[in-house]
Amino acid sequence: MKKCALITGASSGFGAACARALAELGWNLVLTARREEKLQALRKELADKTKVHVMVLDVRDGEAVSAACAALPQEFAEVDLLVNNAGLALGLEPAHRAVLQDWETMVDTNIKGVMYCTRAILPGMVARNRGHVVNIGSVAGSWPYPGGNVYGATKAFVQQFSRNLRADLLGTAVRVTNIEPGMAETEFSQVRFKGDDEMAQRVYNGTEPLRPEDIADIVAWVATVPARVNINSVEVMSVHQAWGPLAVHRS
Repeated sequence: MKKCALITGASSGFGAACARALAELGWNLVLTARREEKLQALRKELADKTKVHVMVLDVRDGEAVSAACAALPQEFAEVDLLVNNAGLALGLEPAHRAVLQDWETMVDTNIKGVMYCTRAILPGMVARNRGHVVNIGSVAGSWPYPGGNVYGATKAFVQQFSRNLRADLLGTAVRVTNIEPGMAETEFSQVRFKGDDEMAQRVYNGTEPLRPEDIADIVAWVATVPARVNINSVEVMSVHQAWGPLAVHRS
């Protein structure tokens, strides 16, 4: 029987790249995002490789997530891999100048969205005693930077939630992995700077950042290692990025 993956935020970036990588491996796909046109284009692109079911879904809506997952067509109902990819950063202002609504949107998407999707899919995995939850975290969950405030905090939640899921799932064959990318060129910065392409491009000028395909390759790898193996976490950065010295303010 073909395996099935459900990918959130699948309309672009890491999510779309994961869909393409898993389609090459023959996985059936459930693709969710808010942009139906992009989802349908991806479904059409992958139709000759595998079966694809698309759902227009905002992961911030817990009731909608539960209803959509409960209503999956029979051939997609047994999800073997959940990729909690939907997420975003908004703004780069220091905390005392940040927009409170931006903070709330990041919490609702990056934390509550992961909770809602995991809670909807995980019981079936446990009942079947197989499955894998892959959470897309960030190096920002471990390493702070100016302006990262709530975004980094939401990714710290993803990191610790992933660890606690593994603790809860001990005794089952369900696996959990947190993948923590660094700087990657997707729509991430365009979203962060609310469509300001010039600001977004400055993030990557003079560098070779990670590409969506790099993260998709890692997702495919952790999902296809032997069933006895659980890759707990993967932290990955471009060679153009590293840790800096501790900041010191001199008056």
